[in-house]
Amino acid sequence: MAESPDDTDDSGRLPAALRSVTPGTRSRPNEGMDMIGWGMLVGLLVLLFPLLPFIVIVWGISKVTDALTPT
Repeated sequence: MAESPDDTDDSGRLPAALRSVTPGTRSRPNEGMDMIGWGMLVGLLVLLFPLLPFIVIVWGISKVTDALTPT
């Protein structure tokens, strides 16, 4: 595979940092997005909770068939 000229001229140095007119920001908690995340978790739990018995039955059947099947 042919290499591009950019690949061969790489000196291993990082490019100069970009200067920006906007002030830097520090990380801070975002309560709005936090509530959206918790709401999605609760919604998934409410939707998947009724399926839990079926998931347990399928898991149990797979364990029994694995135990009975000779390897």
